[in-house]
Amino acid sequence: SINGEVRGILAVADTLKDEAVEVVKSLKKEGLEVWMITGDNERVAKAVALKLGIENIMAGVLPQDKAAKVKELQKTGKLVAMAGDGINDAPALAQAELGIAMGEGTDVAMESAEITLMRGDLKLILEVILLSRATLKIIKQNLFWAFFYNIAFIPVAAGVLYPFFGILLNPIFAAVAMAFSSLSVVLNSLRLKRS
Repeated sequence: SINGEVRGILAVADTLKDEAVEVVKSLKKEGLEVWMITGDNERVAKAVALKLGIENIMAGVLPQDKAAKVKELQKTGKLVAMAGDGINDAPALAQAELGIAMGEGTDVAMESAEITLMRGDLKLILEVILLSRATLKIIKQNLFWAFFYNIAFIPVAAGVLYPFFGILLNPIFAAVAMAFSSLSVVLNSLRLKRS
């Protein structure tokens, strides 16, 4: 102002990443609840959330209180994945079941998180979640088939069926069956490369 008269106004605002809206939509499509925890005042937070399509907002949260907000969500039975990049996000990243630090963030955030994305691309958050789900699915399949082979063939190889049916598994066939068991686990795991 000059002599009490307004001569100019300067506004400063964070800009949204280009992919942010798409990522929020994709996360919701995957059945995930998206929350925004921010130190911004409620009016600014609501405006940003509206652009992103986020209904759940915690605004005006001081840096030291972010971890407490994550705990609040956890107390309601939610498993929390927290993405952040700043020093003020580090305690919340550590508190969450899954902390995701953005690669261009601070060292403290990266140390506190379980996963560090090497690029600041928000799409990688969705990729991490989808890859984790696919990995868990493959692990469960591998365990099932490994138990199946062992439950089916170890007793046969030990001769349990011999007194009843005269069936005795040649040790060579037992070795082949075990090799096939291991091979099937490896081949099944290689399907993750397509994920």
